[in-house]
Amino acid sequence: MAATDLAALRGRLQEFRIGTDIGLAIGVVCIITILIVPLPPFLLDTGLSLSFTASILVLMVSLFIRRPIDFTSFPTVLLLTTLLRLSLDIAATREILSHGSEGPDAAGHVIAAFGGFLMGGDLLIGLIVFAILIVVNFIVITKGSTRVAEVAARFTLDGIPGKQMAIDAELNSGAISEVVARRKRAELEQESGFYGAMDGAAKFVRGDAIAALIITSINIVGGFAIGVVQRGMSVHDAASAFTTLSIGEGLVSQIPALLVSVAAGIVVTKGSAEGTADAALVAQLSRSHKPLAIASAGAFVLAILPGLPFIPFVTLSGLAGWGSYYRWRNPPRPEQEEAAPAPVESAEPPITEALKIDQIRLELGYALLVLAGGDTPRLTEQIKALRRAIAAEMGFILPPVRIQDNMQLAATTYSLRIKEIEAASGELQPTRLLAMSPSGALPDVPGDPTTEPAFGMPAVWIDQADREQALARGCTVVDPASVLTTHLTEVVKENMAELLSFAETQKLLDDLPREQQRLVTDLIPTHFTVGGVQRVLQALLAERVSIRDLPTILEGIHEACSMQLRAVPAIAAHVRTRLARQLTDAHTGSRGYVPLVIIGPEWETELNEALVGPAEARQLSLPSNRLSELTRRINQVFESASVDGEAPVLLTSAHLRAHVRAILERIRPSTPVLAQTEIFPRARIRTVGAI
Repeated sequence: MAATDLAALRGRLQEFRIGTDIGLAIGVVCIITILIVPLPPFLLDTGLSLSFTASILVLMVSLFIRRPIDFTSFPTVLLLTTLLRLSLDIAATREILSHGSEGPDAAGHVIAAFGGFLMGGDLLIGLIVFAILIVVNFIVITKGSTRVAEVAARFTLDGIPGKQMAIDAELNSGAISEVVARRKRAELEQESGFYGAMDGAAKFVRGDAIAALIITSINIVGGFAIGVVQRGMSVHDAASAFTTLSIGEGLVSQIPALLVSVAAGIVVTKGSAEGTADAALVAQLSRSHKPLAIASAGAFVLAILPGLPFIPFVTLSGLAGWGSYYRWRNPPRPEQEEAAPAPVESAEPPITEALKIDQIRLELGYALLVLAGGDTPRLTEQIKALRRAIAAEMGFILPPVRIQDNMQLAATTYSLRIKEIEAASGELQPTRLLAMSPSGALPDVPGDPTTEPAFGMPAVWIDQADREQALARGCTVVDPASVLTTHLTEVVKENMAELLSFAETQKLLDDLPREQQRLVTDLIPTHFTVGGVQRVLQALLAERVSIRDLPTILEGIHEACSMQLRAVPAIAAHVRTRLARQLTDAHTGSRGYVPLVIIGPEWETELNEALVGPAEARQLSLPSNRLSELTRRINQVFESASVDGEAPVLLTSAHLRAHVRAILERIRPSTPVLAQTEIFPRARIRTVGAI
């Protein structure tokens, strides 16, 4: 039991160690307590030693970081070290003013050492050294670091939208993965937060220098007054005792402050240089032998001038000359040079780059670029969600969508291109919303009438302030990015067959689970080819049939090959019968049944008699007047069914399905056509019309 209690106590104590949230909170409370509670000389010496050590540590860390954002906690460190120094200044002031007349060790040994040893027993020297430290810290280092931090923060924040668009463009073009894009976005967020915080944190160091000057002045004046008036000391003794302690305390405070200021200057001036500070300096200062040779010659000229010391200058001349000779004999390799400009020949992309074709490209007018950039790139996020949705629904991995600006387009116009050829276009108003009526009529809301680009419905562009009014009238209100994404979705679904390449087909086969690989090896290449599988999948995608159940599709192809079927249309028709459950479920309406429009016996007979040619490649040769009559009748029946709220399927016999589909593809491309063998036997069906 005692061992258990001891382990529990040890676990509780672990919560208070350095590096935990409780430990940090206790440390901050202790620093604030020093502002109020007097410290004995021993604890004051401990605190001053901690301030020195922490300042040296911060300086060393700033020297060895590779990038500024590797030290993102630096603004917090600046605040805590500044607060620590100020609290120690107040504690030392209390000790100096209370016990300064008791001797040089009244405020601890650290202040006594700085007041005696570093000042050399001369108050004037101490004042001069202290004044120089104040000038160096306040006017030179702190002021310069503050200005660099302000400019860096401004340019970093201004460049975030462009960097964000570049990351999104690389992701959509497939140059980087989502994991890399997420890491780059996190780094960009860290960078903006770091430089923004450094802009404000630099003021801490500057205020610390001003506070040290004021505190030292108060110590000197207040101590002199206390010594003469309250303690009865002579003017000389009071000035000597309190001024020595005050200057010593000022030096003890300013030296750590100077170290932290130098660390801040190193961090904010590092910029975009990669690597530690020493490696960057050595690599960049010794990149060429010519500057070293000129520096060597200059030092040698100074060495031989009358009155100047010969040995220091000639020694430095020899070192610089040796460095120049070494660099001349050992030039840096290209991979060692940082930020070296690439030759013109390598900067020009290979001629083969011009042969590459973007599978899907979205071109935007300049006024629409805000949809793909800025702090909330809604369009790029929706395109990523679209790719995931199509993969889950259709089993088809959509190629990356490349987004680019096109200055030849009108400002509010976009163009959707499939393999470099324009497939659709539209116009958006990026600052407004699109309102549509469920009835299909023009919405009765104030705005600019237009046509919804994806489905051609009448719509109205409304202002943001009219959103609630449009919703109250039952309208559907969407933002411009959603309008564009919907249009892109329809264009992609219409062209999925064309976007499925041989390489993508091979990848789909390679990504099948291990237990399905035996089916692939048995089918390919013994009975069928990868190209044949691609054409079958394209035939399914052309009618928006999901290919996610790829094992069943391969089984259907294998069965068709065993039945000596060789034509792709015949094999695709057999595969569709294997997918009867999937096809039926996809067309089951909200009322729980499949609405059907059937072709009457008269048309069936006429279409059968119009088939000509061999069995493997039969064609439909229907007179033009009868074809017109058939299409008119189809449109009439389907429009009548849509009025009743139905989205029916056209049902025909198996040997006519492909020919009927070819007719409907031109007049109603989104209307599904099923063969009787493609209806799942246990599915609920209902005839809603007949032709």
